Amino acid sequence: QPDGRRRLAAALGAEAPVAAVTVAGLLAGAEGPERDPEGHLPLDLLVVLDAAQLAAEPAAALVESLPDGARLVLSGDPLLLGSAGPGQVLADVLAAGRFPRVVSRTPDPGPVGELVSGIGVGELLAVEAPNREVVIVPVAEPGEAVHRTVQLVVESIPRAFEVGAERVQVIVPGHGGPAGTRALNAALKDRLNAGPGTFGGFDPGDRAAYSPAPGRLRLVRVVEADERGLWVADEDGRFVVPRERVAETLRHGWAITAHQAAGMRWPAVVAVLPGDAAGALDRRWVYAAFGRAERHLSVVQGCGPALARAVTAPPAGERTTRLRALLQEQP
Repeated sequence: QPDGRRRLAAALGAEAPVAAVTVAGLLAGAEGPERDPEGHLPLDLLVVLDAAQLAAEPAAALVESLPDGARLVLSGDPLLLGSAGPGQVLADVLAAGRFPRVVSRTPDPGPVGELVSGIGVGELLAVEAPNREVVIVPVAEPGEAVHRTVQLVVESIPRAFEVGAERVQVIVPGHGGPAGTRALNAALKDRLNAGPGTFGGFDPGDRAAYSPAPGRLRLVRVVEADERGLWVADEDGRFVVPRERVAETLRHGWAITAHQAAGMRWPAVVAVLPGDAAGALDRRWVYAAFGRAERHLSVVQGCGPALARAVTAPPAGERTTRLRALLQEQP
């Protein structure tokens, strides 16, 4: 993800002798080194971060792109939600038991880190949060969930934590329903950037989620529209989404799903759990959604005891692919 690349580049510093690129950019030739005459990337070591989100097709393309003797390191949290596309490469590689494995688990600091670490082992802890780092907001019905979410994003969190609304991310189990991403995005747009939606429902200043392919997401800001399409921008610059691709690839992005949010972090997160989403919750979903928060997590809790059951129950069944068996059969 572009967000992960920016965070890694910031952690490494400007003088670091390595490049931080996205998998999509590397495979497309838009980022990283040029390929040699045989089509290989001239690399001795390739480290893939957030590898839990790596699907089978790009993983295969990466392996085929490396020359003989190169080393491939997959780094990721196996407790997170898996890839949006087919395959669960990291989980299968770990389960095959055929490769060296290094375990390095340093929990995030503070109440949010303590809460997320507990969820990872099946415990929903009542953590102490003296500075309101974790806040539970009980709601009785979806309309109240939408109202309280908007209130948190627009007023409460910016006032209490000096975090602007543009740095608060809402995470929801699904797109539909009275408190899904569509309903929440409509309510948040009305408060944060009201407008007629003259270009496919979008106006300049709207926050949008651009997803050109499964598992690829960029949170952008709408800039303008012209005859070529809708211009959007993020920290990597501005680009155009062609008119014919807007409806297919662009949604409003104040509220997104946990699968879309995987691999990204925000200073503050509002996780919305409406009552009708109880059946969609499991430990991985809660772990992924709550773990996107760096400083503050608000949980709009409308599903009652279903949240605790989702965390304490055994993890949901894994997807079955052939990769694990193929790796185990290798001599």
